[in-house]
Amino acid sequence: MSIRHFLTILVVLVVMAAVSVARSSSPGVASAAAGTPIQIYGAWHCGDDFCIWGTVRNMTEFDQKNHWLIDRGNGAPSVNLVILSFVNPLKLLNKTNDSQTVNGVPIGMNQAVVDYFKSRGVRVMLSIGGITFVDDWNTALATNATQLGLNAAEVAQQLGVGIEIDYEENMNPNLPALQAFIDAYRSQLPYDATGNNHAARLTIDLAAGDRWLIPLTTKATTDWLTTANPVLDYANAMVTARQPRNAAEATGHWQEHVDGKPNYAPPIPPLAPAKFTGSLWLVGRRAIPECTDFANSLQNSTGNFVQNVAPNGAGTTPGMLGYMFWAAECQGTRAVCTTPPNTCEGGMGVAAQTYNIPIPMPPLRQQ
Repeated sequence: MSIRHFLTILVVLVVMAAVSVARSSSPGVASAAAGTPIQIYGAWHCGDDFCIWGTVRNMTEFDQKNHWLIDRGNGAPSVNLVILSFVNPLKLLNKTNDSQTVNGVPIGMNQAVVDYFKSRGVRVMLSIGGITFVDDWNTALATNATQLGLNAAEVAQQLGVGIEIDYEENMNPNLPALQAFIDAYRSQLPYDATGNNHAARLTIDLAAGDRWLIPLTTKATTDWLTTANPVLDYANAMVTARQPRNAAEATGHWQEHVDGKPNYAPPIPPLAPAKFTGSLWLVGRRAIPECTDFANSLQNSTGNFVQNVAPNGAGTTPGMLGYMFWAAECQGTRAVCTTPPNTCEGGMGVAAQTYNIPIPMPPLRQQ
């Protein structure tokens, strides 16, 4: 072998090694750096009437429209969590009974729907609130926050589900009353680190980053989501107004939670990566890669970050808890439904297999 030939081969090997290192550090290669296993992989679910859940579903028809969630094509579910959205907090406080509601809960959020998912190892939660019910959250909290918390705990126990707080009052949330709601809930269902009692799971939605819902984020991060004395199980960093354009934009929002905002007054402390999930849009006006094409999806290109982001002042273990997606079935009039022919096995189903999502959901990391 000539020296020139040897040097050529050496250069090629060096370049290949450099490419390999670059790929392993790139957020665009999900399988290159496994990192901390994803534990939460779920979808908010809006039913077939844009998050009202105002009718009792025919379960044969429900399965036809939602089978992809419990079977990604090989008999295994595409998700390990479904969050039925939304419960009106004021109706829950008053235990309203009307054409669409029974004892304060939408009639479509019944035991049959809950058991449809739980029988396949998929955890179920109910989301209280959403942007539509901000005023009703404020009224319910001002009227009797303690009773609202007790009612939420009662529903959770009856259905065997967890509860999500989705209180999107941006700059003036009623934080003392929300504390009373949480205290009342926990008086009936104490924090359960094992996750065995599904009804004991109580979570909260925060903004995609730290620049919206600032008072709520400050309170939640300071008092409810600490690793030393957790009150809430974890937070979901919600979707942005539109799908991020690239991985850097998506992870930039999530990094804000990890870093906190020390320049704010009062400052927002860092949030442990083990205490939150990141969220992405599942569909838009048409099916998008998160639903149909995992290879070209943000959940692929952000996978390295989600599994490896380092703590920056809170927590000790790297990696976020996982992903949430907005939203299954029919979220609104401006988005396609995730029903045939727009089901999401090719996006979420492939991701669930790629990331080896545990089903059922295991006990969550605490640190």
